[in-house]
Amino acid sequence: MEIAENLEVVRRKMKEACERAGRNPEDVTLISVSKTKPVSMLMEAYEAGSRDFGENKVQEILEKRPQMPEDARFHMIGHLQTNKVGQVIDKAVLIHSVDSIHLAEKIEKEAEKRSLTADILLEVNAAREESKYGFFLEEVIPALEIIGKFPHIRVKGLMTIAPNVENAEENRKHFKNLYQLYVDIKSKNIDNGTMSALSMGMTGDYEVAIEEGATMIRVGTGIFGSR
Repeated sequence: MEIAENLEVVRRKMKEACERAGRNPEDVTLISVSKTKPVSMLMEAYEAGSRDFGENKVQEILEKRPQMPEDARFHMIGHLQTNKVGQVIDKAVLIHSVDSIHLAEKIEKEAEKRSLTADILLEVNAAREESKYGFFLEEVIPALEIIGKFPHIRVKGLMTIAPNVENAEENRKHFKNLYQLYVDIKSKNIDNGTMSALSMGMTGDYEVAIEEGATMIRVGTGIFGSR
């Protein structure tokens, strides 16, 4: 029952981080990042109370979703190619990785075809890393002003993948900056009132992310072990 024990540890650390920040633990959603893992392991996590699963590849969502209980929710957290949008748009509960206006236009088109509204997050390259996708902090509001007008898209918030660091404290500034931007957007009401999610923090730094305002954390190794 290793996965169940790991989940218990993660939940305890989440709760402690919320206490330090004076937040309600119920305001933070744990996404179990199940990329490359077999359905049997997802089921172990499901039985231990996990309902939100994060996948990097469209193919894995398509394969795993039909094998999981109906109330399991799949999040698309990896880079999404425009030619795969049609396959995943009605399978993912939230697309975390919208990193360009071009991709948003494709999602709008596919959502309109199916008469549905797609929930998305804008991916922000908060640390300006060359190896990462996403909008730079200063590009987010101009992008949101365009994407926010698409009738079949709801921008639910922002997401970032922070640098891979030994010491989680090094990422605190990036989480702070993203939270500040999130608050600014909401206060200026550029988001049409749809924004409620801040997806940031992974196995190595989720406690710091929670202290800085994350509403969703994406934990893989901490639950399923190393890949």
